[in-house]
Amino acid sequence: MDNFMPTVNERQLLNMVDDFIQTASNQYSALEGVVGLLASNYKHFSWTGIYVLADGVLKLGPYRGEPSPHAVIPIENGICGAAVRERKTIVVPDVNADKRYLACSTSTKSEIVVPIFKDDQIVGEIDIDSDDTNAFTEHDRKILEMVARKISRVL
Repeated sequence: MDNFMPTVNERQLLNMVDDFIQTASNQYSALEGVVGLLASNYKHFSWTGIYVLADGVLKLGPYRGEPSPHAVIPIENGICGAAVRERKTIVVPDVNADKRYLACSTSTKSEIVVPIFKDDQIVGEIDIDSDDTNAFTEHDRKILEMVARKISRVL
């Protein structure tokens, strides 16, 4: 692992993620709290959600943003499916240039999908869209991967 250090505000956010996970009454409320934290703390996130992998498909859990027509995504489809198949974070700077993109909103310009691993198996993923092209940085990727590791405790 590199020497990446989150900012003070990001450390606070990661601590709040831990608090949600430890104090939530159930899995859904823990995930709901984390999604809310991410959506409210990153202005360039226009849609923020968590998909849970079950029975070979990704099932939409809590999210913030416009309703998605993709409540269930087979792992053979889309950027979300590609992140499962490739077992890695995928950043798409321009969704219009990527044939794998499953359109949810005409305003979406870029996407990041971060797999959530538990015992070396993918159990879900964080999916975030932005209305800005090339919105996601390496810094965003690293923070979201830290959040994904924390979320794995409740999936």
